[in-house]
Amino acid sequence: MLLLLPPSESKRPGGSGAPLDVSVLAFGALAPLRERALDALVALSEDPAEMTRVLRLTARQAGDIEANRAVRTAPTMPAVDRFTGVLYDALDASTLDGRARAWLGAHTVIQTALLGPVSALDAIPAFRLSAGHRLPGLPPVKRHWADDTARALTDGSRFVVDLRSEAYRALGPVPGSVYVRVVEAGEDGAVRALNHFNKKAKGQLARALAQTRPEIDSADALRDWGAAAGFVFERAGEDLLLFAE
Repeated sequence: MLLLLPPSESKRPGGSGAPLDVSVLAFGALAPLRERALDALVALSEDPAEMTRVLRLTARQAGDIEANRAVRTAPTMPAVDRFTGVLYDALDASTLDGRARAWLGAHTVIQTALLGPVSALDAIPAFRLSAGHRLPGLPPVKRHWADDTARALTDGSRFVVDLRSEAYRALGPVPGSVYVRVVEAGEDGAVRALNHFNKKAKGQLARALAQTRPEIDSADALRDWGAAAGFVFERAGEDLLLFAE
């Protein structure tokens, strides 16, 4: 199976890895698009006022300008450790054992706005760029990535479980994938979408999959595994509903 995760706006700074090497990232066919996005981001960072406007940065995010300027030379760390926030706090990848982390590297992809889809263990720097942005000289991020990313993610026969947000799903739609929506059932029986707990549940799901490393090749198999692992899934058309605790 292939598990697709969204990135996070918040990122852990620093790292101990060598600077970014685009040639070794997963989905190598995307290298030209990655290089163009990197070039455009670095060029934009030379004009702090313009970068602040384009990326809609606040005064508290001024440090992101320097992070973007240094994106090609800054130290790196595995993508799954770089991102922080509710989902990644729940996943807590740094506390997983070697086998679980290896599973993440082989089966988990994080969709980014700057580098497209990357493996969970691909070494990446800190940066600021989101799905709703547009870099000067390039199409909007969605148009820059969508077609090539969709081809890259469908190049294979693996069952794809999509945990990305709607904005990042649009950066590379995968026909035939199963999209997971986190919901809760109210006292009135109505099913409601969640926000904070949506991210937490997705992180917990990714962690449990990494720890148990099941062989899953269909939505039904995921639902059966979930029943044993403490996750309640229900079919909703082509999607799966995951009921939060």
